[in-house]
Amino acid sequence: MRTDVTEIADKIYRLSTFVAAVGPNGFTFNQFLIDADEPLLFHYGQRSLFPLVSEAVKSVIPLAKLRWTTCSHVEADESGALNQWLAAAPNATPAHGQVGCNIWLTDMADRKPHALQDNETVDLGTKKVRWLDTPHVPHNWDAGLLYEETTGTLFSSDLFTQLGACPANTTSDIVAPAIATERAVPFMPTTPQAAPTLRRLAALKPATIALMHGPTFNGDGGAALNALADYYAGKTN
Repeated sequence: MRTDVTEIADKIYRLSTFVAAVGPNGFTFNQFLIDADEPLLFHYGQRSLFPLVSEAVKSVIPLAKLRWTTCSHVEADESGALNQWLAAAPNATPAHGQVGCNIWLTDMADRKPHALQDNETVDLGTKKVRWLDTPHVPHNWDAGLLYEETTGTLFSSDLFTQLGACPANTTSDIVAPAIATERAVPFMPTTPQAAPTLRRLAALKPATIALMHGPTFNGDGGAALNALADYYAGKTN
């Protein structure tokens, strides 16, 4: 295995590891590095992938420069390597939404976390990120997503998940593959919150959607999110 590094937007890097042993056709695990005055890592990844991914980060910045770490929700591929990152990056502060801090991060992290409020922005210097509470979207009560405002990049976690190998970037449809995956592996609960939350994300009109399991999408992110919202709205009716 190897972790590939691709710049998907200005100073935003996709750290992608394809694991052929997962499922019938393999599965892509992506983490994202925002290189700014105060660099941020989104998704800690699995503990088993930490050696590969940390070397990939070091090809962009020294680990000592990393100032922020966060993820969408507690799950092995989201948060498994939490404390390995904190040990390797002594100047990094783990951050999460208030619910996540309350129910797992404060206890599990080896360093005191910073609790982010819904719609709170963090100025990274040359970049600015906004935390968005998205409970149960894609799943788990503590779920939240990150939006980088200067490039219009939404880090979508498990939303739009695709199976198998994929390119680093795409302008093709990401909605149909996402629906096919959801029908095969129904990982996102269909709750009354699903469609409104997706439409709230669509209102951001992201130019880039950074998928955790799939390619990075460049195009009309608002339209893609609204189409996914339509799908989930249909499931609740």
